[in-house]
Amino acid sequence: MSQPNKKPREDGDWKQIGTHDGTFHCDEALACYLLRKLPRYRDYDIVRSRKPDVLAACDIVVDVGGQYDPATHRYDHHQRTFNETMNSLSPEKPWVTKLSSAGLVYLHFGQEIIAHMLGDGADKKLCNVVYNKVYQNLIEEIDAIDNGVSQFDGTPRYLMTTNLSARVGRLNPAWNEADQDTTERFHKAMAMVGEEFEDRVRYYSQAWWPGRKLVRDALEARHGVDQSGQVIVMEQVCPWKEHLFELEQEMQVEPSIKYVLYADQNGNWRVQCVPMETQSFQSRLPLPEDWRGVRDDELSKLSGIDGCVFVHASGFIGGNKTRQGALLMAQRALQM
Repeated sequence: MSQPNKKPREDGDWKQIGTHDGTFHCDEALACYLLRKLPRYRDYDIVRSRKPDVLAACDIVVDVGGQYDPATHRYDHHQRTFNETMNSLSPEKPWVTKLSSAGLVYLHFGQEIIAHMLGDGADKKLCNVVYNKVYQNLIEEIDAIDNGVSQFDGTPRYLMTTNLSARVGRLNPAWNEADQDTTERFHKAMAMVGEEFEDRVRYYSQAWWPGRKLVRDALEARHGVDQSGQVIVMEQVCPWKEHLFELEQEMQVEPSIKYVLYADQNGNWRVQCVPMETQSFQSRLPLPEDWRGVRDDELSKLSGIDGCVFVHASGFIGGNKTRQGALLMAQRALQM
C-alpha cells in the first residue's frame, strides 16, 4: 500500500482516493488525475492497495473493489456484471465502447472538470463540445485498450506501440529491475496522462473550435470560388476536416466539397483533397493520376497550368506558386 505526499486537511480528516497497487495502467492513472483536477479533491491522497479494509476507508475508489456505485464513489469496471458504456449511462452520447475507470470518472465528473479548466463564464456549448471531443479522441481509446476491445477486425498491417496506454505501461518496472516499487512511477504516470489530457483540452478549446467559423465562412463563399461549389478557399490555415464533415451535413452541402485551397508558410498555395472520412487516407476525388509524383516545370507542362510545384505520389495534395494556379489545378481535376 502506498500513501505518498499526505496532506492533512483543516479538519484533521484524511481524504483518500483508492486504487489498486502493483502494475498500473493508463485508465486508473488518468482517473486519479482527473479527480484531483477538481478543487474539492485536489488534496486527496492516492492510496494504492487491494486490501478490502484499506479500500473501504477510502472516500473514492477507482479500478478496484468490484463495484460500480456512483452514490458511494466506487468506480470499478472489472466485475462480471459490468458492461456500461457512455451510451448506456448517458443515452444522448453515441459511444458504445465499454468504460474503464477513466471513462467512468470522465462520465461523472468530466463536464465539471472541463468547465473548471476553461474558467468562469465558459460557454456551455464549448464545454460540451470539448467534453465530447476529448472523450472521442482520448478517453475512448483508453477505455477500449484497457478492456481489450480491438480497434478493427482482422490483422493489422503494422503495429502501433506508442499510444498513451503503451507509454504508461512502459513506466512500470521491468521484470529484471532490482527496484520493483511502483509508487513514484505511478505518480509519473499520472503526470504523463495529465499532460496529455490538458493538451487535448487546450487544443480543442483554443485551436480546433475557433476554426469552425472559418470553415463555415469558406463553405458559404464556395460558389464564388468555383461555380461547381466543390472547391473552398481557407483564407487562414486551421484544422478543417472535422468541421467540414459536420458542417456539410448541418448546411446540407451538395455536391460535397472535393478540394480545399490554402496558402502554405512559404507563400505558395496548396490544393488538398477532402478525404472520404476524417481519419481516412482515401480521397473523395484524388488529383489526376498522371500528375502524381511529378514536380515543377514538368508538372506545369503536363497539366498546362503555370506555376505548378508538385503533386504527391498518392494524389491527396498538390501545390502551386499562386492561388489562381492552385484553383486551376482543382478545376482541371474536377473535369478529368
